[in-house]
Amino acid sequence: MADEAVAEHPAEPAAPKAKDARAPEAPRGARGDDNAKDAPDAPGSSDASDAADAEAAEREKERERAADRFKDRTRDPLAEEQGEEEPTDAAAATRARRSGQKLLASGRDLIGFDRSDVGRLHIGDINIGLDARRSGLSMRDGPVPEEELLRIRRTHIEPEGYVRLRRALEARRLLVLGGAPGTGRASTALALLEEVTRDGESGQNAERVRRADPERGVRELAAQVVAGEGGRLRGTGYLLEPALDRPGTLPPDGMDLDQLASALAERGSYAVVVVSVGSAANPLLAGRYGAICPPAPTRELVAVRLRKRLEEEHGDPVRVGGGGSARDGDGGGGLDGHADRDRDGGRDEGRARGADQGGDRPRGGGPDEAGSLSRLLERAAELREDPEVTGAVGLDDLRPAEAELFASLLAGHLLGSVGREELLSGCRGLAAVQAYEWFAGVDRALAAPPPGDGRAPVRSGTAALFHPVAFRIALAVLGGASHSAVSAAAHLLTWELSVQSDPDSTPARPLFCDDPESDLALSRARPADGPVDVAGAEVTGRLIFYRGAALPAAVLAELWDRHFPVRAPVVRWLRLLADDPRPQVSMRAAVAAGELSVRDFEHGYAELVRPLAEAPTPRRRVFAATALDQAAGHASHRRAVRKVVEDWSRHGTPALRWTAAMALGYGRSADSMDDTLDALARIGVRDDGEQLAVASLNVVRLLTLPECATVLRRLADWTGHRGEEYQDLALVSIVRLALTDVDEVLDDEPGTPLGDRGDWPLLLALAATRPELTGKLADLFWTALNTARSRDVAFDALETLLRSASRKDGREWTREGLAALLPALTAEEHDRRRLDWLLQRMMRDQDRPLTEERARALWRLAVPARQRRSDEEESHG
Repeated sequence: MADEAVAEHPAEPAAPKAKDARAPEAPRGARGDDNAKDAPDAPGSSDASDAADAEAAEREKERERAADRFKDRTRDPLAEEQGEEEPTDAAAATRARRSGQKLLASGRDLIGFDRSDVGRLHIGDINIGLDARRSGLSMRDGPVPEEELLRIRRTHIEPEGYVRLRRALEARRLLVLGGAPGTGRASTALALLEEVTRDGESGQNAERVRRADPERGVRELAAQVVAGEGGRLRGTGYLLEPALDRPGTLPPDGMDLDQLASALAERGSYAVVVVSVGSAANPLLAGRYGAICPPAPTRELVAVRLRKRLEEEHGDPVRVGGGGSARDGDGGGGLDGHADRDRDGGRDEGRARGADQGGDRPRGGGPDEAGSLSRLLERAAELREDPEVTGAVGLDDLRPAEAELFASLLAGHLLGSVGREELLSGCRGLAAVQAYEWFAGVDRALAAPPPGDGRAPVRSGTAALFHPVAFRIALAVLGGASHSAVSAAAHLLTWELSVQSDPDSTPARPLFCDDPESDLALSRARPADGPVDVAGAEVTGRLIFYRGAALPAAVLAELWDRHFPVRAPVVRWLRLLADDPRPQVSMRAAVAAGELSVRDFEHGYAELVRPLAEAPTPRRRVFAATALDQAAGHASHRRAVRKVVEDWSRHGTPALRWTAAMALGYGRSADSMDDTLDALARIGVRDDGEQLAVASLNVVRLLTLPECATVLRRLADWTGHRGEEYQDLALVSIVRLALTDVDEVLDDEPGTPLGDRGDWPLLLALAATRPELTGKLADLFWTALNTARSRDVAFDALETLLRSASRKDGREWTREGLAALLPALTAEEHDRRRLDWLLQRMMRDQDRPLTEERARALWRLAVPARQRRSDEEESHG
């Protein structure tokens, strides 16, 4: 279209928008189309016989039928179950898969933490107890030794709001302290009781702080306080950790707590009742005695414990007493000697203070020793921030026992007793130990009778018992999805676990017991606002993640490697997730299924991959293909996956071949790109092109990989193939390349040349970012434009490309890609006339008329100024 044609004759006759409108045809034998089977014929003679006219009409009908068949093959093969007018959201599926892979790709390719007994960790010369199986039920009535109280006083690190907790305890005599297991809540409770009883009636009594039997409960503790061991105990502090998670155990009510508080006031005593946050304890924590115990700050825990370890190993005495080793998940005692600080605005004077993190100097030792210790501390600070070390830990914050181990590992490495590999292995073990604690003996309580009466075991509480572990599993599988999606999936899994545990009973499904804050605390999770894909659009939602990149993989490994009976309900649950219409659920579940299959490929293949690969719905087959590709990402399983995909592509049923094509599109299920393309061609041309649509889709997906040039070369070879099926595979792939957006097929994060053009058509994005491929891209698209059966669809695609030059508000969009592609696409005069025809048709479109200004701009992109002058001179002689 010359500038004058657009400017002076905007209304000159042009082909109408009707369906049978055709672009000017190219001369026979034009560029790149010598071998196309049905290249456009030259215009026939006007004086042809009636027989010739009839033959031409029949040929025209056949071309129309071929064009209709071709159009059918360009439809979305993933939308079969949803209908032609409801396309799938491939971009959302790609983003969900990428997010799932990112959360599970923690560098732990089947790396497990070597431990013969997870209750104790032995690395180098470090031996620390971390027995997850110890619980409050193992404690019995008895006084807390004075040595332990002294250690608590000297080494406890106070969480935020500690002074507020102490004042509440002093005012009410009773405090119900809630927190997640392992966060140091028992240590804080002991610190509070030690402080409030220190100057009271039992200040000199060796039994001034006592642990109460958890099986007795609040009522029995009140009676014990009133009795006071025959009047001997006054001003005593009591620590009670009731087992509220046992089926058949009811939490105390408000009157029970009031009765206990009254008894404590009468005897001048105090009590702290430690409970786990959750539905059973929430009424207690919401009452007048309730309070939440925040975890101690990680950096201070590690820094002070590391300083203490170095001082001990260096030979310098520590100003404060030793801290002992971490004994259980609640850290039975504090883990550092940091100075007591009043985060609420001040502390009582005269209290004993621990060693200050930065300013306290050890007694003894000369200047050289102090200098040596100072250098060790500097190296320790650098090692603690080493990216490889923090990556191996994989936890956003450490709990007291974990901080103890981490500090010991760092100190051992600095002092030469722990090698680098041992250090990293020990750091990786922190997440593994946490996962072990979460699942060890969860359902053991179901086999135990309710306390007191010796009746048969009560199993009606299975749903409440299994929900926390179900939520952790759901978060490991769906981390990064919306909180509501994770919670709904957790309830589905809770049902499956309950039915598996007690198949003769229908488990209860509580409807109003969810507590999002408890779920976060019990699962070491964090919320975050982020994008959620809904019907092809992104909206802001509340997402949820683990507080640590290592936890999802650790949870899946613990679940699959150590708890075989749980596999059956988890497999059923994953199959349910495979049917979820939300890509954020089904694709993340597919990635997790692939990771589980890597842990035991025989079981994963038999129970998940193969059954879903033969399913009648595309969604389930995509799930199986994604799981296979995830397994292929592990070098240990790549060969097995490639053998499976190769067999399916050659000898499989139609459903298996379809699944193999989707797996091949990821680019990791064959030995080379040529092998991948051979397999896709084998699938696409078989049975008269029955699966040509899915094969062409995955050819396009391969164009986002570095071997893009190889794919283009094979497409060119297929256009010249003698077999019509190969030609169709190439032509459909070329048209699909122009109709597919980058973010529908690209795995890269934003920040890469293609990733920054996520809403561009892939054809234009490649032309803009890979200039060396522009000629090949133009030749292939030109072939589709000049082949009769693909011409109509290709012209519609070209119109879509032209309209993408700028956005509705006038901002530039794909102009850079069109500027690279159009000149190569319109190198000959006939091509420029055809573009002129198309632009004028777009200007006359009644629904979306193209403005004259934009038409002129597009013409200038396609035809350089020098070429425009040459055309004008030729037209005027």
